[in-house]
Amino acid sequence: VSLQMMKHAWDNYKRYAWGLNELKPISKQGHSSNLFGNIQGATIVDALDTLFIMEMKEEFKEAKEWVEKNLDFNVNAEISVFEVNIRFVGGLLSAYYLSGEEVFRKKAVELGEKLLPAFNTPTGIPWALLNIKSGIGRNWPWASGGSSILAEFGTLHLEFVHLSHLSGNPVFAEKVMNIRKVLNRLDKPEGLYPNYLNPSSGQWGQHHVSIGGLGDSFYEYLLKAWLMSDKTDEDGKKMYYDAVQAIETHLIRKSSGGLTYIAEWKGGLLEHKMGHLTCFAGGMFALGADGAPSDKTGHHIELGAEIARTCHESYDRTRMKLGPEAFRFDGGVEAIATRQNEKYYILRPEVIETYMYMWRLTHDPKYREWGWEAVEALEKHCRVDGGYSGIRDVYNNHESHDDVQQSFFLSETLKYLYLLFSEEDLLPFEHWVFNTEAHPLPILHKDDGIKEEKQK
Repeated sequence: VSLQMMKHAWDNYKRYAWGLNELKPISKQGHSSNLFGNIQGATIVDALDTLFIMEMKEEFKEAKEWVEKNLDFNVNAEISVFEVNIRFVGGLLSAYYLSGEEVFRKKAVELGEKLLPAFNTPTGIPWALLNIKSGIGRNWPWASGGSSILAEFGTLHLEFVHLSHLSGNPVFAEKVMNIRKVLNRLDKPEGLYPNYLNPSSGQWGQHHVSIGGLGDSFYEYLLKAWLMSDKTDEDGKKMYYDAVQAIETHLIRKSSGGLTYIAEWKGGLLEHKMGHLTCFAGGMFALGADGAPSDKTGHHIELGAEIARTCHESYDRTRMKLGPEAFRFDGGVEAIATRQNEKYYILRPEVIETYMYMWRLTHDPKYREWGWEAVEALEKHCRVDGGYSGIRDVYNNHESHDDVQQSFFLSETLKYLYLLFSEEDLLPFEHWVFNTEAHPLPILHKDDGIKEEKQK
């Protein structure tokens, strides 16, 4: 089924928005997010590995040809370093590792080089935004006192380590190891990592902590850096398990109805709200269970299962059986969005991602049942003639579509669904680690010298 869904999403993108970043499935035209500046083809690059894994060979070939001829990074525009890294660099790296096609390696390294000026700050903590022609960077104007964002500068590690591996140029890995060094030096309030860090002063901004947006993938990348290093990156491992300990102490709470959730921390005060993005953490806890201190493995799996259940409830308690962007646990409500601007669903993958990890790590059939519920809801409410669209209010009887088919729907949501219903020998966890955009990267074994022929 996810194969047919992929075909519907891809064919319509090809028909109406080919070469543009994303598809507007109702207007049947292209959509360009300012996150990618003037770089084009986000859906193509993001979907390459999904096409390959699903054995959509014709489509993969067309996508590869587009990349060869048209993927151009010499654009005078400001891009999000984080988004371009996880979608474009990650997508190209995966496509290379899966297919062995040299063009993908070449483009990934070329783009990586274009991102390096973002690190030209007094601390080496990169800017959020970069003009890839001029090399001038800056931060989001809304971010606390000109700060860089934890989830953005903390979500470069996997890709940059692979860029060094594939190019023979150590500079990429050095840049991300330096970020670690800065973080290790700093005092963490209550052992927690605030979401904001000033790249000039090297000091924290506001003491806000979140495992949702602004924080989320930083924690994921600590764990995955250790896994990807064939469990040699002891620093990453220690930082991850220490962080989880602090998260358990200060952020994880149980509602009166017995649902475990992860709250947000604002200078010592808890906000009892959980974002859809935070739902990835169930899968993360389960994935990290194996390496946890000996007596804690079962506890981490249990934590993953409880987060999965809470997130499933956030879906189940809506009209459309699709989860809202954020949901609350206060004033008698549980796992329900109370604000209009939190009731939307933009085809996000995090809940299905957690089902996939929980299924692979426990084989409890309920995760496949829950995944199937999501498929039925997507087909019923998000599928339109021209592709798949997000929804403005999941509690409503009638769909009000947002008219965007996000590139991550093809990269993540459909890939995780496909993996949830596939055999385990497809991208097994002992050989692959997924970047935060679901792009699989191979584990780098200790004996993997950088292959000479790859340096040419």
